[in-house]
Amino acid sequence: MSLKLIALLLCLGATMLRAEPVRFDNYRLYEVSIANQMQLDALQLLEQYPDGYIFWESPVQTNMKINVVVPPHKTAQFDELRAQLRIESRMKTANVQQLIDNESSVKSKRETFGWEAYYTLEEMYSWIDELVAQYPNILSVSTIGQSYEGRELKAVKLSYKAGNPGIFIESNIHAREWITSATVTWILNEFLTSTQPDVRELAENYDWYILPVVNPDGLHYTKTTNRMWRKNRYPHSVLCYGVDMNRNFPGHWMEGGSSSVPCSDTFAGPEEASEIETKHIMNYFVSVKDNIHAYLSFHSYGQYILFPYGHSGAEYSENYYDMMQMGEAGAKAIYQRYNTAYEIGTTADVLYIASGSSPDWAHGTQGTPIAATFEFRDNGYYGFILPPEQILPNAMEVLDGLVAFVKEGKKIGYFTTAV
Repeated sequence: MSLKLIALLLCLGATMLRAEPVRFDNYRLYEVSIANQMQLDALQLLEQYPDGYIFWESPVQTNMKINVVVPPHKTAQFDELRAQLRIESRMKTANVQQLIDNESSVKSKRETFGWEAYYTLEEMYSWIDELVAQYPNILSVSTIGQSYEGRELKAVKLSYKAGNPGIFIESNIHAREWITSATVTWILNEFLTSTQPDVRELAENYDWYILPVVNPDGLHYTKTTNRMWRKNRYPHSVLCYGVDMNRNFPGHWMEGGSSSVPCSDTFAGPEEASEIETKHIMNYFVSVKDNIHAYLSFHSYGQYILFPYGHSGAEYSENYYDMMQMGEAGAKAIYQRYNTAYEIGTTADVLYIASGSSPDWAHGTQGTPIAATFEFRDNGYYGFILPPEQILPNAMEVLDGLVAFVKEGKKIGYFTTAV
């Protein structure tokens, strides 16, 4: 490498370190329908080398709809692409920054931690530590490792009594999905404070292993620099940072719906389990898996309850119908509160092809009986920028769904004391 190139890259690195937060003024959000292979090929090329475009879903197959954020300097190019390839689309919003400004303008009026606003990693961790001090006989917290940038990955265990079957939850594996950690902290609080009989049953008769933020570097980056960031922050190439950790797990790794291109938002890493954060999640899960009956992964958005597998629409779990029955119960309960409609099915069947996810790894390689991804609100108008006033409604309906999901599972023979 020449000295001139090294100097240039060092200058670029220094510029990145002192960069102002990314703004999305006049960035437009489009819903795009992919009807044929030519359209798919063009959008995939655009996603791998985005130059300002942001894909809220990856274009992985025909006959799917995706949301694409188009920067102002690419509007003419995008219009020409749509016209040439006859791509059907509709604009959802003409200014993504307005959604972000509205989201961040809401500040909590409470002196203590609450759910009227989105919090930083440090604020969430501080609140968790306070809870553990308040409920030392029920809660424990451990650091299961550090991220690439040196931030803690914390695991919370809630247990009211010995001998309970365990349920594992991870959230915020995708950095921009703030609603996931907001929801899981609210559910944790409900497990400690709610007087509702169904919630008490769920809290006291199961052990809960909760990883509220498994991508701390990415979350921090969304708070300080780029609200739309998805991946972790490991520099696998000079100019393109990060790996999609939910494409990085072993078990059908890189078998569809993931990318080998470092600039892509679905870059699966140079090899399976390449990321230090992925390793920490796996190691911790394996250390407790003998007591785990279900692995739940919290995501946004789209309103789905998804089951293995994601790599192929032709491969189904042997207990597929049991999980579908549990999913139907959960979706029905979610709908009953605010009429929020969830779709259920395998990832490949109802969403898109996606390999290397954490639930598929837990179920397919670790033998965890139940594995599911919950994709929270909404259907794409706000997408990842869900307004803070929807935190509590989302959390409430998700807890309703969990109550029904687990209750149905118990009814058909799951969640016994022995895995």
